[in-house]
Amino acid sequence: MSTPVDDPLARERSHLSASRSALRAMREGVEALDISDVTANWVNAEALAHQIEERIKALADLSGTPLFFGRLDYLHAPGAEEAEGAEGERFYIGRRHVHDHDGDPMVIDWRAPVSQPFYRASKKDPMDIALRRRFGYTGGDLTAYEDEHLSDPAAVTLSGSAGEARTSKLLQQEIERPRVGPMRDIVATIQPEQDEIVRSGLSGTVCVQGGPGTGKTAVGLHRVAYLLYAHRERLARTGTLVIGPNRSFLHYIEQVLPALGELAVQQATVDDLVAHVEIKGTDDATAAVVKGDARLARVLRRALYSHVTMPTEPVVVVRGSRRWRVPAYELEELVRELLDRDIRYGAAREALPQRIAHAVLVQMERSGEAPDDRVQDAVARNSAVKAAVKAVWPAVDPAKLVLRLLSDAEFLAVHAQGILDADEQKAILWAKPARSVKSAKWSAADAVLIDEATDLIQRTHSLGHVVLDEAQDLSPMQYRAVGRRCTTGSATVLGDLAQGTTPWATRSWPEALAHLGKQDALVEELTAGFRVPTDVITYASRLLPHIAPGLTPVVSIRENPGHFEVRPVSGGKDVVEACRESLRHEGSTGLIAADARVPELAEALTEAGIPYLGPGEETTQDTRLTLVPASLAKGLEYDYVVLDDPRAVVDGEPDERTGLRRLYVALTRAVSGLTVTHTAPLPPQLA
Repeated sequence: MSTPVDDPLARERSHLSASRSALRAMREGVEALDISDVTANWVNAEALAHQIEERIKALADLSGTPLFFGRLDYLHAPGAEEAEGAEGERFYIGRRHVHDHDGDPMVIDWRAPVSQPFYRASKKDPMDIALRRRFGYTGGDLTAYEDEHLSDPAAVTLSGSAGEARTSKLLQQEIERPRVGPMRDIVATIQPEQDEIVRSGLSGTVCVQGGPGTGKTAVGLHRVAYLLYAHRERLARTGTLVIGPNRSFLHYIEQVLPALGELAVQQATVDDLVAHVEIKGTDDATAAVVKGDARLARVLRRALYSHVTMPTEPVVVVRGSRRWRVPAYELEELVRELLDRDIRYGAAREALPQRIAHAVLVQMERSGEAPDDRVQDAVARNSAVKAAVKAVWPAVDPAKLVLRLLSDAEFLAVHAQGILDADEQKAILWAKPARSVKSAKWSAADAVLIDEATDLIQRTHSLGHVVLDEAQDLSPMQYRAVGRRCTTGSATVLGDLAQGTTPWATRSWPEALAHLGKQDALVEELTAGFRVPTDVITYASRLLPHIAPGLTPVVSIRENPGHFEVRPVSGGKDVVEACRESLRHEGSTGLIAADARVPELAEALTEAGIPYLGPGEETTQDTRLTLVPASLAKGLEYDYVVLDDPRAVVDGEPDERTGLRRLYVALTRAVSGLTVTHTAPLPPQLA
């Protein structure tokens, strides 16, 4: 069946169909590969088979996910520098590259340089683009397009499935599209200021301060995808990691990178990174703040190196009939030299026997012998040398070191002198000292201390790039733990100072970046809100002067102001009714409440026969309501939010400032509408 030449939408649908066929052929071509005769051994065969399997997954044609979302018509061939007679080219921009059987591109990856004008070209700077076309989809079907003739700023063409003029903008529709399930990518809606961050280089660290709905999380994930495209070989060797605040958050974002064809990025929480011991206990706020203070790194270092003692006896090495003696003063010189080099404790301990052996070899050479490296290795393994090293530079278990600091008041006092005062030392000492590492009731903050001690002994493996989301809630010691994972790589740090809800929440980004070891990072601020409705963000911003004075409020650029209502209620049944009303709309609904009120509301929902999920569970068309404790709401988004009793959210935190920040987070989870229900009076800061 031929495509009508005068029907642009039909031609675009035809190209979509052809592109899907080409992608299917690409996948079938990989599936048909025969590697039985191309590998030397089973190890190579396994590795190659795994690569092929990953490639097949990356070439999946996801149902309901458009292969391309835009088109660029260049005035001239890219790179032709407007040469006379250079014919312009047309490129379809999508989530991944697709080519036909001849190798000609049918869809260009959004990360390719030729795709950049799709995000940055404007009427003021058309970037040699004659036409930019955006496509609208219903499910997986192409139903509309919108043209911008950038060479003719006055010309704009909007077309729907029936060819009629449309008043709504496809970009705005995509931003406001209802969501069910996990977070989705934003490749079709990346804005110029976001694109600059996404495409920033691998060598530099970027910190993004962004209020609710500014897309900072999506920007961070898309930056990873871009870096993997631009520096794939390097990052394949060094690795990439996304760090989120909790498992619910990681589950929410876990489909974004696979949708972009990136399957190899690890995801973890900070607790996962420092899981050296089983967490059985908790700290009160005072103890957690002290343990999270960067000064603890100095205390740990002192305590560790206190195990090094200066030798008082010589080392005598017997080889055959000869005895070789290294005097105590020479041993002391070797030890002091290693201390002055400031290398890892464990590395120095491994170097010491070789240094002693070298001193013996010097004596052998002076006596006329000609020892080689094998002799030096043998001397280094000599029992006398081993005994000397054990006495002078003993092995130290990091968990046992932290255990002693937290259990032994005298040991702590000696090594915290001049660093922690008496009250701070008392705050972190265990009331009941543990007898062993295994029986200790370690807290999450203790595990970070053990990680610090572990790195003092042996260097932590560094990755090529780390994305750290919701960074404002990390303690200085947690920043150090993350920084150790990217000492030779770079990082993307994402957060919002107004949403810090821990007692040790970040006060300024320069301070946080210093703890991370990335003092030279570029700090970017996103202030344009794409997700949170105007009325909602305006209401929530009433809290900013009380929680983050001086921070620029988010300005929503949404054309749709969204639904917003503050509703006094008499109890749980009224809250349930508000949820029922929200569920009449398309998309997801989140019922957010103070943690202490969650059991009561769960019972009310069950009695009303309304099914609900917990945070991290994937919503479906049949179950679109999620009951969310306020402590887990950060980073999550729902089309409609019912916020139960703001006063209870504030009162559920140890202090009012933290409570107001928790409330700010809860208020800004809505994408299309927010209903605030309350039995108690609202906090005066919302007046």
